[in-house]
Amino acid sequence: MQPGSKLPEVTFHTRVRDESIGGDNPFRWEDKTTSDYFKGKRVVLFALPGAFTPTCSTYQLPGFEKGFGDFAEQGVDSIYCLSVNDSFVMNQWSKAQGLENVQVIPDGSGEFTRRVGMLVRKDNLGFGLRSWRYAAIVNDGVIEAWFEEPGLSDNHGEDPYGVSSPETVLNWLREANQEAAA
Repeated sequence: MQPGSKLPEVTFHTRVRDESIGGDNPFRWEDKTTSDYFKGKRVVLFALPGAFTPTCSTYQLPGFEKGFGDFAEQGVDSIYCLSVNDSFVMNQWSKAQGLENVQVIPDGSGEFTRRVGMLVRKDNLGFGLRSWRYAAIVNDGVIEAWFEEPGLSDNHGEDPYGVSSPETVLNWLREANQEAAA
């Protein structure tokens, strides 16, 4: 993907809390589309190989969560974390991380990830198909900036992290906003 590209329109199968159901598991299925998440908003989207994995849980997701106020000051409406995991896993990871600012998007089938060219095999780790690590600034469904970790490939021996970090994305936003104001 590159700046100016429109995000692919896909359907994400999510589980949302519904207190009218009652019981220990008050959730129902709710399909959401790319438009539901991105239309009319300026957002940061970041994707990672898997929920509950070390780099994702220790650095990337907490960094975006804690930095939400700084992103909002730069004109970001929402921050989304996407992974090729199902909604059950993503909801439990969100709960375990105590998320209040970042919303998770489950790409259980990997369709969105495949269509943005970021679906890779991680069989070397026993993961199967997963997302390559990247981040993007998306304005009304169109890529404004793209931050892809180097070395995109199947069964990569490492998990590069830095280009898609919250700090890198926030610095880009600050510089872009300064240029626009000048």
